[in-house]
Amino acid sequence: MRLDERVSAERVIDEDGRRRAIAVLGATYQREKRWVADPEAQFPESDLARTDLSWFLVEVKSRPMGVRVRPAGVVRVLYDPPLAAYASYGLAPIDPSLDIAAMIAASRIAEIGRFAVVPRYRRRLMVAAALMRAAAAETVERGYTHYVTDVFENDPHSPYGFHTRVMGFLPIATHEVGELHHQGRRITMVLDLKAAYQRLRARGNWMFRYLTGQWPEALHRRLVA
Repeated sequence: MRLDERVSAERVIDEDGRRRAIAVLGATYQREKRWVADPEAQFPESDLARTDLSWFLVEVKSRPMGVRVRPAGVVRVLYDPPLAAYASYGLAPIDPSLDIAAMIAASRIAEIGRFAVVPRYRRRLMVAAALMRAAAAETVERGYTHYVTDVFENDPHSPYGFHTRVMGFLPIATHEVGELHHQGRRITMVLDLKAAYQRLRARGNWMFRYLTGQWPEALHRRLVA
């Protein structure tokens, strides 16, 4: 995989970044998917001051480099999410032998969601990879061990394949209702960050190098043992 230097990700820290992130949500969640009526409500101004969540934005520079920068994708990480909300959705376990409650109790969980890539960049894997790289570095640095997320089963642009085949998310349950206005079944998935790190490292492919190549040694040590 040839890395694309025109793709860059950053944590949203100011109003300008929030507006660019909302532009992505407006193009995808509102106009394309019709999952929300007001994209700004998904990323309120108050989020900029919160310490329990982070928004990340990916932008793409046009050719020649530096002429124009376009917002391409966003993702949100919510630390220590209110997991009781998931229980209220009526989760149906995929594997009845899996003790979801025990897994939650033994983990530090962050919810990764509001994953969106605008249509013109949806075929560019580097956009999704850049979002995951930025989010994962902060999540590991904060000492969290697992991601939880939902994807829509009948969404033609679902990141399900990327999440399962590339990152290693494990589907654990399904449910029919959630926060977004979508008619269809949701699949709840969990990613063990240490297991994902070790699996990607063993493969030795470009994804591992891209996701972790800029990490300080201290972050690697957290996930090696």
